[in-house]
Amino acid sequence: MNKKSLETHLAEVEERGFTIVENAIEPDLVDALNETLLRLEKDLGIVPARNGFEGHHTVRIYNLLALGEIFQRIPVHPNVLPVVEGVLDPGCLVSSLSSISIDPGEIAQPIHADDQVMPVAKPHAAFVCNSMWALTDFTEENGATRIIPGTHKADASPNYGQHYDSIPAEMPKGSVLIWHGSLWHGGGANKSGARRVGIAMNYCAGYIRQQENQQLGIPLEIVRRFEPRLQELCGFGTYRNLIGHIDKKTPAQRLLDETRDFKSIWDLA
Repeated sequence: MNKKSLETHLAEVEERGFTIVENAIEPDLVDALNETLLRLEKDLGIVPARNGFEGHHTVRIYNLLALGEIFQRIPVHPNVLPVVEGVLDPGCLVSSLSSISIDPGEIAQPIHADDQVMPVAKPHAAFVCNSMWALTDFTEENGATRIIPGTHKADASPNYGQHYDSIPAEMPKGSVLIWHGSLWHGGGANKSGARRVGIAMNYCAGYIRQQENQQLGIPLEIVRRFEPRLQELCGFGTYRNLIGHIDKKTPAQRLLDETRDFKSIWDLA
């Protein structure tokens, strides 16, 4: 953890709905991620999605854990994961892992909450906790994420497409923005002459469905090479020794030949 303590970061998420971990990412990792994303964009022929949410001048690459070993360092990063575990709990899962590169000329993304598609009354305890890794400086000029502090405590989600006053979550390259899934936010407009590059490392509670299906989206031969904690984060374990089991076995036991003994919550009662 950086200069702020874990308790301080968690208190900021509780009070404001977000926190920023500065100097969270090692410079060599930032450089390697930038280089890999540029290579993937070229090799895979990635182009903008051409819709108002994903952007007409924004390049997004999805399912990154299936696309390179370098991305395995992200979900388990020791400067980020403890904050997420504190907002959710240690049973949290990788919900999605994608890159978001906002090019010059992009307009602001509509303000939204990441959990607003889920039919649950608000406000509620966090079951989504997301993060944005700054692989370049994030400034108001180049499209830093726009946020509305405190809106994670609102009793509703924003109306899609409506204007709301917001502030830029400016942060230097190598920093990570972490927020409660109910926080109102959106990508900013890039009025600069350079690309703004970020990685969206999104997590959810272990008892809800992930945004990207990690179990089907990542080939098992790749998952077998993951460290055990990353396998758990991708859903190859169980939540509280119950949710997600297969005939009283973990997915890792059934699919990855894991030999650890599994006891359900009822066996442990």
